Amino acid sequence: MAEAGWRRRLAAKRSLNHGYRVGVGVVGGLVVAVGLVTIPLPGPGWLTVIAGLFVLASEFTWAERLLEFTKHHVKRWTDWVGGQPVWVRLLIALATAAFVYGVLVVTLHLMGVPDWVPGWVPLWR
Repeated sequence: MAEAGWRRRLAAKRSLNHGYRVGVGVVGGLVVAVGLVTIPLPGPGWLTVIAGLFVLASEFTWAERLLEFTKHHVKRWTDWVGGQPVWVRLLIALATAAFVYGVLVVTLHLMGVPDWVPGWVPLWR
């Protein structure tokens, strides 16, 4: 991939380049960390991890290799699931929904139900 002109100029100045790489590492690391924490919760946990890897891969070869590894295995998984009969795909979807529901119930049980949840919702009070 061709390097952008601004990036080449930045790389020529060692102190700026080092600061830029540290900044990319911190931002990418934080995005990955938030994604890892939110994986078991409903929402885009894995998508956030992959976004953080994209940020890190813009500067670090190890992150680029990890991102390629991840993309390869996600494609293998989606190809495998796509080739399965409908009942297997439904079973996978049901297992995923049950897992997310279980994590949500445990999270609400441990952290408490927010005050904005209506009283008629059958959760712990």
